[in-house]
Amino acid sequence: MGVSLLLALSVQAQPTSSLTRELAPAQQSLARLDYQTAHREYSRFARSNPLAQFTLGMFEREGWGRPVNAVAACGWFEKAAARNIPAAQQFFGDCLAQGTGRPVDGPAAVYWYRKAGAAGIAPALCSAGDLMISGERVPQDVQQGLALCTSAAQAESPRAMLHLGDLYSNGGAVPADLPLARYWYDQAAQRHDHEAQFRLGIMLSEGQGGDAEPLKARFWLEHAAMEGYAPAYLPTAILYANAAPDAATGALTPQDLAKVHMWNSAARASASNPAQLAEIDRIDQLVATVMPPQWRPELDRQVAAHLAKFSPAAAAAAAGPAPQSPPGLTR
Repeated sequence: MGVSLLLALSVQAQPTSSLTRELAPAQQSLARLDYQTAHREYSRFARSNPLAQFTLGMFEREGWGRPVNAVAACGWFEKAAARNIPAAQQFFGDCLAQGTGRPVDGPAAVYWYRKAGAAGIAPALCSAGDLMISGERVPQDVQQGLALCTSAAQAESPRAMLHLGDLYSNGGAVPADLPLARYWYDQAAQRHDHEAQFRLGIMLSEGQGGDAEPLKARFWLEHAAMEGYAPAYLPTAILYANAAPDAATGALTPQDLAKVHMWNSAARASASNPAQLAEIDRIDQLVATVMPPQWRPELDRQVAAHLAKFSPAAAAAAAGPAPQSPPGLTR
């Protein structure tokens, strides 16, 4: 995450290539996760190089090789923002909006967010818009706030698209508009935002903002689940459990039955809500009555491999013995 962010920053900074050139050894150390050496190298240029200042802020913000220190991070972001590093301007806006190490200053936060947005950091425009919509730190202006968030979404920011979906879904200062919420969730889902895929899947499954479309709902929920978005596990299992039965047998197809078990097991490994656990138990009992027991070892192995990739803490709970081969486990 940190390395990809720095690479993106380097692309932004190409016109000032001398700034990036002198930081090359530091970037290489950071890419190797050698935080001690990288921090020392960035610190050598902290007085004069705004990219170094920004990156030192990231060390403090993300806790790279040290405890998280939000106040110190904001100090570095302030320096880099003043030297026209767009990502630092966005993060310094966060510092001002949240009052991190300084009093809350909504108008100044909006100033820096809009400056970052003008430099190409589209989500910062939606951050400014959010302050205007809520009216808690700046005078309320819902229409202007919505316009800023919409401009961020139209500039291909999936997070702004997701946020617009939330605003139109939840209602409040922005009147609820479920078809519009569904539209923006769909736009963000197509751009690989897993939370948007989940929210769109729920709307499609329940017929919110349009017709119920269970197959589309399952498509998007399973996309999110396959990428480790844990809230999607149980809804995906439920949709497979309610799939159309095989015309010849009147029962679920082997592939759908296998998916019910797999996603229900993943949900069990990550759920803590009592109501969800009760539903998981109910599904597990139903599956146990119809699924051949020899399928379970391989299915459980695949669940454990998935959780090991996305949630190592949950993987042990889902690990199973050596496999046999049930049908249809890949998409």
